[in-house]
Amino acid sequence: MAKDSSRGKAAGGKRGSKQIVATNRKARHNYSIEELYEAGVALQGTEVKSLRQGHASLADAFATVDDGEVWLRNLYIPEYQHGSWTNHEPRRNRKLLLHRQQIDRLVGKIRDGNLALVPMSLYFSEGKVKVELALARGKRAYDKRQDMARRDANRELHRELGRRAKGMN
Repeated sequence: MAKDSSRGKAAGGKRGSKQIVATNRKARHNYSIEELYEAGVALQGTEVKSLRQGHASLADAFATVDDGEVWLRNLYIPEYQHGSWTNHEPRRNRKLLLHRQQIDRLVGKIRDGNLALVPMSLYFSEGKVKVELALARGKRAYDKRQDMARRDANRELHRELGRRAKGMN
């Protein structure tokens, strides 16, 4: 008997595709990103079911390293609507799964460079829940203003180039 060809594929996609559940949109505004890491997340069954429905919020989430383990704190995954007494606590701390060398590298960089671990996105990859962690440095108010001014200048430049290409000017 042939194997079921749909086994092992990510929900709603091809093998290797990402099904994004939640993104941290403010992170790029509040932090300058140094490095990105992909980590697995240790979850309970009802948490995965709730994520498959697309319910999660990374708004106030952050990651910490405690006793050589990386923890994702303040990630909001609402209770599964069809769950019973087995439902999870929505804002519990969740362990992140990284290799020991990656954890050691993160600890060293966090201590040396005054950096933070910020979750950027939460997604399914080949049926497993992953989080994209950023090693980031907090931006000051003037950095944010400079970024906004740079974005506005680029937008105006592209608008003007578009006008010239269309022959409007």
